[in-house]
Amino acid sequence: MNGSFGVTCDWAKIGLLLLLLSILGCNTLKKVEEDELLLTKNTILVDDEKVNSSEVKGLIRQKPNSSILGYPLKLNLYNLAKENPDSSFQDWLHRKEKREKRLNNLLSEKQVNRLGESFFVKGLSEFLKNIGEQPVIIDTAETSKSINKLKAYYNSKGYFNNTGEYQIINGNKNRKASIEYSITLNQPYIIDTLQKNISSPELDSIYAIAANKSFVKEGDQFDLGKFTQERERLTNLFRNSGVYNFQESSINYDILRDTTISADDKLMDVQLNINKFRSTSTSTDSINPYKVARHKEINIYADYEINGDTDTLQRETYENYNIYYSGKLRYRPKALADAIFFEKDSIYRDLDRIRTYRQITNLNTFKYPNIEFIPDSTQTGLETNIYLAAKSKYSLNLNFDVTHSNIQQIGTAFSASVITRNVFGGAETLNISARGSIGLLSDASLSDENFTSELGGDINITFPRIWLPFNTERIIPYYMLPQSRLSAGTNFQRNIGLDKQSLNSVLSYNWSPSTRLKNNIELLNVEFVRNVNPDNFYNVYRNTFSNLDDIADDFQDDPQNASYFDDLDTDDPTLSIPDGANSFANDVLNGTLTVDNDQFDEVNSIEERRQRLTENNLIFATNFAHTKNSKSGINDLDFYQYRIKLESAGGMLSLLTNVIPYNENDNGQYLVFGVPYSQYVKTEFDYIRHWSIGGGQVIAFRSFSGIAIPYGNSDNIPFVRSYFAGGSNDNRAWNAYELGPGSTDNINDFNEANLKLALNLEYRFPIAGNVKGALFADAGNIWNVFDNETNPDAIFSGFASLGDIALGTGAGLRYDFTYFVFRLDVGFKTYNPAKVGSDRWFDGYNFKRAVFNIGINYPF
Repeated sequence: MNGSFGVTCDWAKIGLLLLLLSILGCNTLKKVEEDELLLTKNTILVDDEKVNSSEVKGLIRQKPNSSILGYPLKLNLYNLAKENPDSSFQDWLHRKEKREKRLNNLLSEKQVNRLGESFFVKGLSEFLKNIGEQPVIIDTAETSKSINKLKAYYNSKGYFNNTGEYQIINGNKNRKASIEYSITLNQPYIIDTLQKNISSPELDSIYAIAANKSFVKEGDQFDLGKFTQERERLTNLFRNSGVYNFQESSINYDILRDTTISADDKLMDVQLNINKFRSTSTSTDSINPYKVARHKEINIYADYEINGDTDTLQRETYENYNIYYSGKLRYRPKALADAIFFEKDSIYRDLDRIRTYRQITNLNTFKYPNIEFIPDSTQTGLETNIYLAAKSKYSLNLNFDVTHSNIQQIGTAFSASVITRNVFGGAETLNISARGSIGLLSDASLSDENFTSELGGDINITFPRIWLPFNTERIIPYYMLPQSRLSAGTNFQRNIGLDKQSLNSVLSYNWSPSTRLKNNIELLNVEFVRNVNPDNFYNVYRNTFSNLDDIADDFQDDPQNASYFDDLDTDDPTLSIPDGANSFANDVLNGTLTVDNDQFDEVNSIEERRQRLTENNLIFATNFAHTKNSKSGINDLDFYQYRIKLESAGGMLSLLTNVIPYNENDNGQYLVFGVPYSQYVKTEFDYIRHWSIGGGQVIAFRSFSGIAIPYGNSDNIPFVRSYFAGGSNDNRAWNAYELGPGSTDNINDFNEANLKLALNLEYRFPIAGNVKGALFADAGNIWNVFDNETNPDAIFSGFASLGDIALGTGAGLRYDFTYFVFRLDVGFKTYNPAKVGSDRWFDGYNFKRAVFNIGINYPF
């Protein structure tokens, strides 16, 4: 079986290599006729200056074939397809006199006919055509249309007398050519006077108040885009000033031109027209002009059912809101009223409607609401009805996953959660979840058993308001979608690392001042981590054990040291775990065993790391995170986002040291429940920027910087709050926890530190259909700073340490499943700071030493 697999792999590699050579060696003019020209480039000149605006370039109807770093991959894939695969097959079949007869005897005539319809004969060509691009042949009719579109575009900018022409450059040379489009703008037209004709006196008054904010102004150059912006501004202004039914189609402009003046006069008069309301059922304006309307009655239907009878519902009035319900009102009236932003006798505002929709959805208790506005006979009073259909009181979610990691060969994980809505009548949501997993260890030496297991559970309750003993509505109003979350959970981990038990509790608040901004405060984040099996340290951290065991080799010849080793009779005895290793380290540090200074420092570092990673952690932290995302929608490929986070741990407990008599350990650390509490400050900044460069191509950039500084009761950062480098979402040329700190060479099994810098750059491009490609460069590293680390290679000591920034480069494939993206990346160590001199560059830059990463969705 192994031999067959190897042969198959070899043939697959040969086939892939031949396909690659075919594509690279393909003639781009293969399917370009002698009298045709392949379009290679478009150049747009406006008044003899080159224009690179994507908006203007998008007006060109014919564009050159897409390319990846200048190589026309899709064109060459298309050229590999045969134009007439049926004819080619028949020609091959009858090229030799007895070929068809031999195949009929071997396969049967029916199977030979099917061979002609097979994928490799016909389907492959169709597949290559579908994923490829046919050559873009210059069509002068399309070029003329492009000139007309360019002229129309500059007409919209006020250059009504512009002229345009094009030139095909390179002629018939090599059957390739480029097109140069030239536009001469001439003198633009200017708005001389701005007049208005507004049918409604009330609209006229509203317009006058905000007239100075108009996008269309006297003395400005004519620009159709500004007229569009002004229509949108006025529509938004009127709908937020009481005119609930205002239509944007009621706004139009007349361009007035005095025909008696000279043709050289480029001044024009503009008249703004705002017509009366036009019914959708008629083509004429209504008799009544637009009017400002106010909310006269606000009705909330809390138990709405489609086609239900609303006449039998009971009614309760709360702060001018009429609440209708069936049987017993299940919601506190205040919770419903807080979600409604309409107020009785106030003017209608479209902003209030949008905020009401958002807040009701944020309650997670009702389905998407329906809001209805019924005007009275005067068109100035509105009956506002909000129909709320409740979601199910309870819902159950079940998940089952199969996992794989560098620790587990294979694992299965399950989780279940029960959601209870409207727990206390105020639209609160209670989520009780449980999870568990079991897996097969990749390395049996990590544990006495081959299996790992994990079991955990959480209780989480969310309040749709800021849950504090004082009113915060003036600071954080309800339209910011405030939420409070209180959670508590526990997790038991067995046969993974040191076997951990953790308890955590979080009290947090979040709110969104706008759709692009989000704030989150964790007022209290308490985490207790208990290492159940600290004696397993040297089994888990094998590199650390190997370093200690190498030092112990100098003492294995003395029989008096037999207690340190498993068996002195073997050729290479090793320290016993845990007693021998612990005793040896203690005896070196207390002077019982004599070693040189470097070895002493090494043992001291190992023992400090062992104590740090096996001690229990108690973290009392508070943090604040601010996030902004400019992305306007799922199809927005040009956006930025950033996240700023500040965290402080142990400060509150430190303030209580003068009030509460804490116990102390031998290191002078204060203890809470017998555990030294962590004390540090931490800050992070994460910035992402995407640039769309056309044709589905995107350049994505990310930068991250973070530092955590211990002080007071701590001289290091807890492992769970430290930084690591490498992995599928970081520097993809290194596995997770492999890179750093500084210029050290993977000295620990899990390398971490308290300072991190990372930079990522990725070029993303479409290949075929849902298959995408990427080229990337990842740079960064981690260091120790302001803690108890003594290894100078791991410490950040200034700008000189920036020379330890590692660089990984590589390529990736992605398949877009619409709802998620499956990702495969291969990274190569381009600059490895753990090496020396010139060996740092491109050492082992080959597939044998490459790092393969599988991920879901894009890394940033």
